[in-house]
Amino acid sequence: MKIACVGGGPAGLYFSILMKGVAPSHDVTVYERNPAGSTYGWGVTYSESLLRSLHATDPESARAILDSSVRWDRWDYFRGPRTMSDPEGGEGFGIGRQRLLDLLAERARGLGVRIAYEREITDERELADADLVVAGDGAGSRMRERHAVHFGTEVGVGRNSYVWLGSARAFDSFVFSFEETEHGWIWCYGYPYSPDRSTCVVECAPETWKGLGFDRAKETDTLVRLEKIFAGMLDGHPLLGQGDAQGSARWLNFRTVSNRTWHRGNLVLAGDAAHTTHYSIGAGTTLALRDAALLAAALLQGPPLPVALARYERQARSAVRSAQRSARYSSQWYENLPRYTDLPLPQMVLLSKLRGYRLVHHLPPKLCYFTHQAAVNTVGRIPRAMRRKAARPIS
Repeated sequence: MKIACVGGGPAGLYFSILMKGVAPSHDVTVYERNPAGSTYGWGVTYSESLLRSLHATDPESARAILDSSVRWDRWDYFRGPRTMSDPEGGEGFGIGRQRLLDLLAERARGLGVRIAYEREITDERELADADLVVAGDGAGSRMRERHAVHFGTEVGVGRNSYVWLGSARAFDSFVFSFEETEHGWIWCYGYPYSPDRSTCVVECAPETWKGLGFDRAKETDTLVRLEKIFAGMLDGHPLLGQGDAQGSARWLNFRTVSNRTWHRGNLVLAGDAAHTTHYSIGAGTTLALRDAALLAAALLQGPPLPVALARYERQARSAVRSAQRSARYSSQWYENLPRYTDLPLPQMVLLSKLRGYRLVHHLPPKLCYFTHQAAVNTVGRIPRAMRRKAARPIS
């Protein structure tokens, strides 16, 4: 089979590894529009469950990824002068996004996959001789957009503004910082991805974003202002811009991508081209790698191709549906953050961990907290009325 993967992200590279590793006779090429070593973002997170899955499908990749990762087993919270540590926040791992892509690319080339950098493909007709075209070219996929009506693409734009930054402080835990300003609340998610670097994702409501002048500030001024706001968390270390392919750190509104169907003829979507989930649940990389594994497994079960692609879509969509629901509740919790900021910090933290439960968003926060605590103390579990699949932890 001749296979073309459009997009050199985690989905395309890992799929090429799995197909070439099991069936070396496959002719596999990955096309990436950016130069080698150029990627947006700082570090990504993953959980031990993903690591187990990677070991099951390609142990060599799993070992390389683990060897280049950092681990945490504690979550720390800042809110003004108040701090607290949660040792039950959950274990997680971080790895530089570029390091992850380099490892996957090295493994793919070692198996005989061709990787063509600085080669942009926008139309599957450019790959007319391919038996299968995998569109893993991101949330703004041009391959998908050519057939947006067929795929039934829908894009929802989040209310809050966010910016993806780096930090020269290497945290030893997953860190949350909530800070009140004269224009409203602003918060940051921070996690390490190397021995000397961390990712910091800053988010705030549009009124706060404009009130603080971020809609018109230069990048340097933005970083200086954010360093002052999050001084307690950063402990004197600077924030780092220059985090995207365009050479600047940009404020964005998160775009949730969903599609009615994921395949058309021999063209199939994977990773962010097929779906996105809000960054507050940290599932993007995990879902992209899972797509790759499920697509490879479906194809290796045998032809015909339409049957295999339908099988892949059924299996992958199930996991994505649950993750997108959790992500929707999670982003909603943060969009309504002022509902919870009058609570004592431990109570606020607990409700943030329960943000995937429906009634957290409807009950008064104090009532929700005490209802939960009373039920746990008496029957040892979350009350039936609140049950809903919890939002996945960021890690």
